[in-house]
Amino acid sequence: MNKTIVGAMLIVLLTVIGAFGVKLLLPLFEEFQQIETSDADKTKGKIRIAIDNWVGYFILNSPEMADAMRRSGYILICEDDSANYGERMRRLKDGEIDFAVATVDSFILNAAGLNYPGAIVMVIDESKGGDAILAAKDRVASLDGLKGRSDIRVAFTPDSPSHHLAKAAAEHFSVPELLPRALLRIETDGSRKAMEKLLSGQTDIAICWEPDVSLALSHENIVKILGTEDTERLIVDILVAGRKTIAKDPGLIRLLLSNYFRVLKKYRSDPRLLADHVKKQTGLSEDKVKPMLDGVHWVNFSENCEKWFGIAAPGQYADDGIATAISASAAILVSAGDFAHDPVPDDDPYRLTNSDFLEELFAKGVAGFTASTGAAAGEGTLNSLEARFSPLSQDQWSALKEIGTLKIDPVVFQQGASDLDLIAKKVIDHAVERLRHYPNFRVVIKGHTDSRGDPDENLRLSRDRADSVARYLQVVYNVDPNRTRVVGLGGSRPLEKRPGESRRAWMYRLPRVEIVLAREDL
Repeated sequence: MNKTIVGAMLIVLLTVIGAFGVKLLLPLFEEFQQIETSDADKTKGKIRIAIDNWVGYFILNSPEMADAMRRSGYILICEDDSANYGERMRRLKDGEIDFAVATVDSFILNAAGLNYPGAIVMVIDESKGGDAILAAKDRVASLDGLKGRSDIRVAFTPDSPSHHLAKAAAEHFSVPELLPRALLRIETDGSRKAMEKLLSGQTDIAICWEPDVSLALSHENIVKILGTEDTERLIVDILVAGRKTIAKDPGLIRLLLSNYFRVLKKYRSDPRLLADHVKKQTGLSEDKVKPMLDGVHWVNFSENCEKWFGIAAPGQYADDGIATAISASAAILVSAGDFAHDPVPDDDPYRLTNSDFLEELFAKGVAGFTASTGAAAGEGTLNSLEARFSPLSQDQWSALKEIGTLKIDPVVFQQGASDLDLIAKKVIDHAVERLRHYPNFRVVIKGHTDSRGDPDENLRLSRDRADSVARYLQVVYNVDPNRTRVVGLGGSRPLEKRPGESRRAWMYRLPRVEIVLAREDL
């Protein structure tokens, strides 16, 4: 082959390569030119957040938030992954997303196996009525009414916040019947299907979320056993920043939080605007949107600082509730069998949080949402144990509806004595950690003795022992005396003997103190 032919072939080859190159590079050049000659040159980047359609996440996914981030130079992309928490955490670990939303329990459940690829930087909301345990009232009237039953069917959506409510109630009130096995366990794909099974009589209990809770309660035979409007720090939604994002671009996190709290303030100041935007985005009617919004308490900047991340001005009270929520959720997951042991690294909940960004905003006094010096009116107390209650007459106390008996280990007293020793106080301390989650309920403290001896003396002793527990709650934890009632029952209500239980073991269980939660019958 002579040089002329080779040269011609090279020219043809270079021409072809050049043509392909132009074809490939031209769109990139045009895109670059388009950006450079438009306002898009002000865009600094994109922020990706994995979310789902829970209404509590609406603020992040709202048009106001998108506008605020756009004005700051970023395109906010909220990607709905249909609550696939496992995949969400994997994407966070791989750096495919910058942030992820989750509940505290789902974060622990799905991130533990990935060595926690993110840290909690903000509390988004608490479920306040958005989730509830519902029952057919002719089958179950209270949590205590479940105990010992082997015929109660329970319908729920696995790994949902409502499922966590069931796990929490099973642990806090010692009601494993809420988490049955085999045919009594009816797993559904969504709250609506669980509700439908309850209404059709295919289940005795359904654990649902709004608007299905309100729809179910419109039926005469359906009652609410426990709802999250009466819980504290139980179902908590959080924003998790990827550890790669924290290390690479901390300013991005500060910017997102700053804009978020401004948008939240705007919506709180204009609830009509919030409802209109939710209706437009969801396509739901007013009567369905209202209970959804009523079931969410969005946590503002002040509450994030003072109530959740322990940030306050010198001399002001602050609580690090997020650490408490992490530890409590981990304990519930262990009790439910999701983990064999505490999944929190080194038993240290602070390994899962990062308060630096809130602290920086707090120190700067960000315009529009500077921190307050205490809980705002109507936003709850900083410490759920210190909630104030109005006094009740004996008749009013007697008319209360008992919700359930809080799980508590035996409070041991010396023979014939009513004083609390160190071991007894520690037992009560453990029970208080469960009580913290239920700030709206009254507390009836019932003392029992065995059936031996003088009935009148047993009655007095049982009341004195219950009174010792009440005074400990009031003195050590500042529980309102109006919230508690002491009842002495002596040996009049013995426990049933367990199969094969010796008389000695049975008699040992009879002297006890019960902490029963109660409320006005709705």
